[in-house]
Amino acid sequence: MIYCVEDDTNIREIEIYTLKSLGLEAEGFEDGKAFFTALENNVPDLVILDVMLPDLDGIEILKRLKSNHKTRDLPVIMATARGAEFEKVQALDIGADDYLAKPFSMIEMAARVKAVLRRCHKDTSSVITVDKLKINEESRTISVNDIDVDLTYKEFELLLLLVKHEGRVYSREQLLDIVWGTDYDGESRTVDVHIRTLRQKLMSMDYIIKTVRGIGYKAEF
Repeated sequence: MIYCVEDDTNIREIEIYTLKSLGLEAEGFEDGKAFFTALENNVPDLVILDVMLPDLDGIEILKRLKSNHKTRDLPVIMATARGAEFEKVQALDIGADDYLAKPFSMIEMAARVKAVLRRCHKDTSSVITVDKLKINEESRTISVNDIDVDLTYKEFELLLLLVKHEGRVYSREQLLDIVWGTDYDGESRTVDVHIRTLRQKLMSMDYIIKTVRGIGYKAEF
């Protein structure tokens, strides 16, 4: 999922249309308030963030993202006014991953989005650590309090998906599609059963998997 924070309706709609034409999920927001409200439920894979917004400016939004442990690693591409060198330098210093100088073409935007996603999604380590939980992607093993925990293939896939997208809410149907495959014709309660056994195996770390009533599940550290 890619969030586009842009107050110009026409630009925002073109950005979303272009991203969706590339096979990416995209959602737009006209100001910082709407953007932060959406972040409470879902953390996207990347944000295209305009500097000039009607409430909070993009630089202030970027500062808040980088100061929050849940969003500090979230890739951000800033959209700045052409010739605004100070804005570009300031954004990059704070932690922006790239910038687009307005007016920019959708071809350029698409290329930069792909490049940032490739660059930022290359993990430097195959081990993910969350408090007392360690997940080794390469060996497909986990431990809690340095005690090895035996997970089934589906349990491991569920845990890895939720942890790698902390804060993002997945419906039961989405989890079935991603983990079991789109051709799976079983019931959604299969997800509930696997989540229940996964929580039991996580022992003291079971709190990281949250139930979102009426929707599905998410990881929250």
